[in-house]
Amino acid sequence: MVLPASLLASALVLVPGLVLGAMATQARAEDVPLSCRIGQGPWRSCVMTVSAPGVRWRLQVGDERIEFRHDGSGRVTLQRPGARAQLVSGRWIAAQTLCWDGICARGELPLD
Repeated sequence: MVLPASLLASALVLVPGLVLGAMATQARAEDVPLSCRIGQGPWRSCVMTVSAPGVRWRLQVGDERIEFRHDGSGRVTLQRPGARAQLVSGRWIAAQTLCWDGICARGELPLD
């Protein structure tokens, strides 16, 4: 089957738009429902939003928003509202439970 030139030209214009739309969808932040604990406090519902997998993410725990940044060399910085940024170490304390110096999240953690 031979497509008319005008139909073929229309198809070529639409396909890049579809590809760009798919790429834009993949670039959006991903929200992941988890359970979080701050210090020795209780576990409670929270949301992890991944802006850039393995590089930038945040935890929303109640009214508190905690930002994380990984610089690629293994160093992770934690930033809480009204506080100075601090270097933290991540460590697994149980299955599906990752902590960064007293801030813990458990559940289906997106690792990359």
